Amino acid sequence: MKRLPQIALLADGKRLHLQDGPIDLIVEARGREVRAAYEAAATRFTGLLDELCEELTELRKAADPASCSLKGIVACRMHAAVAPFAADEFITPMAAVAGSVAEEILGAMLRAASLDRAYVNNGGDIALHLTGHEQFSVGLIDRPDRRGVLRTMIIDADDAIRGVATSGRHGRSFSLGIADAVTVLARSASQADAAATIIANAVDLPGHPTIVRMPANELQPDSDLGPRLVTRDVGHLTADEIETALAAGAHRARQLLAAGLIEGAALRLLGETVVVGAKETMVPQVFHENAVRDLQHA
Repeated sequence: MKRLPQIALLADGKRLHLQDGPIDLIVEARGREVRAAYEAAATRFTGLLDELCEELTELRKAADPASCSLKGIVACRMHAAVAPFAADEFITPMAAVAGSVAEEILGAMLRAASLDRAYVNNGGDIALHLTGHEQFSVGLIDRPDRRGVLRTMIIDADDAIRGVATSGRHGRSFSLGIADAVTVLARSASQADAAATIIANAVDLPGHPTIVRMPANELQPDSDLGPRLVTRDVGHLTADEIETALAAGAHRARQLLAAGLIEGAALRLLGETVVVGAKETMVPQVFHENAVRDLQHA
């Protein structure tokens, strides 16, 4: 029997929940045509996982920076998001799957309806739509596997930011680095998703004796990372070691900022935070604490 996705309004009557296998979306829209937007979201969501599964073998292969053999709309968006990184480091289109799916559903909504404000949240990777004086408040957490918001930040309609994504060793996917969480702001959710993976991988102390790593395919046989070592635990690190790991990630984030691939990033490791590139007014809103080092001009 063919599997059907789960589609329902949440108890508040304002948000739509779409779930199919590993894809779990929360959608909210404001405007005069919300019902049409939600119907479009549900229609596009149905069968989307099957589309991705048809090309899953290719999606799990290292991306070719110069060409794309994928056919599906979302699959091609995933490839486009990771291609800027593929010439220099290993990355597969799967690094941008969550953000790309969120973008696809939001796009379907906007094609069907005129909305003032909308978001599609795919497990923390978020595609945004804002108009006029609308704003979006994003809560940042220390670790994705624990509850509790550290700070919030405000994205205005006139900001370039339309995507937010978080990666790290406590998230849903494996990480090659040791960051607890790296949150990236970008012009699209797919770009933010791919960049968050790259920056989180760069927060690292290669060969450190207290960091436990295992081959990804021993933990998940079909992992797109294959035998590459992924972080499973981080033991005691000195303050200097934490600073060194965060500095490595911040250096990579500054490179992406200069290349126009991100609008900003917040890197978190063992209670310490580094902010790169975000607008100055965002820093005290998000991380008003002594651990912050604004490396925008470093």
